[in-house]
Amino acid sequence: MVGDRENEARSPVLHAARAKASRSAVGTNRLVIGPWCQPYGECVPRLVPTCVWKASPALLLTLDERFGEPVDAYVNGSQVWLRDDGPGGVALEWRLHPVPGYRRPPGVATEEVFDVVTASLAAGEEPPVPLERLWEGLEAFAAYDEEVEPATLSAACTESLGLPPDAAGLVDHDVIGDQWERSRGATSIIGALLDQLG
Repeated sequence: MVGDRENEARSPVLHAARAKASRSAVGTNRLVIGPWCQPYGECVPRLVPTCVWKASPALLLTLDERFGEPVDAYVNGSQVWLRDDGPGGVALEWRLHPVPGYRRPPGVATEEVFDVVTASLAAGEEPPVPLERLWEGLEAFAAYDEEVEPATLSAACTESLGLPPDAAGLVDHDVIGDQWERSRGATSIIGALLDQLG
């Protein structure tokens, strides 16, 4: 399925999480994406546990082998899987983030890009566009604002994907999303995530 709503196409970081966060009941213990302001207190960011992998042919082939086709593909290049493989069965969003200034390979439909590229890699052939012009890395985080510990999330992700993350910890998605939108997609999401996790 291709997500083609304008706001989703503009914000590959947390279009879904922001919508889900807005539905969270006030006073719950769930993590909420983005700044949260108490009526008479300071505005503090909500930090989200996440895991990050840098893009490589091995990562893409592993995603294809273990997860199969993405459940969603976006015109901005994002590829998304939703799986109940988090700690205790928590639903996770696995998101393959595009490079800054992503452009879809010519002649390949939005929903076919991942399959075409991984099929080429599996056959030992060059994909229609080099990998470094498509995706820069993978991120995994709780899909529905569930509270998880970064170390527990990292262990569950490693078991599910079969590859340990390059970095794991807490990030402020809202700051990264705002930077990406202000730059019109010219900033590196994975770079920003790794900077916060570093």
